[in-house]
Amino acid sequence: MNRKSTPAIPEAILQLQRQLDQFRSTQPRRTKLPESLWQAAVELARQYGVYPVAHPLRLDYMGLKKRLGVPIVRRKATKPAFVELIAPQEDCVVEFESPRGNKMRVQWKASTPHDWATLLRAWREAEG
Repeated sequence: MNRKSTPAIPEAILQLQRQLDQFRSTQPRRTKLPESLWQAAVELARQYGVYPVAHPLRLDYMGLKKRLGVPIVRRKATKPAFVELIAPQEDCVVEFESPRGNKMRVQWKASTPHDWATLLRAWREAEG
């Protein structure tokens, strides 16, 4: 089994980790951190990145990211721009693409069209 080696934690992060451990050992659980400790974490996050600081210090990733001033972007699902229906001939093909980019292609040879609307509905429900 080949395990990835974890990169060494920089000394500056280790120093703040010791300060946080000391603070946490003397305070009741869920006590808010002093602003000075948060500010030190923000400075380290500017230098090393949010995750490399938040993870070893056991800080809230999104909280640190907000304090850093990084805009938090939530992607919204896009609505399909158009739906193209082609009248069935001998071969019929229906292609669907979800907002996540997943694709489904249905192809059949028949003179009567299948109930593709039900198929699409079932696929969309499975997509979540």
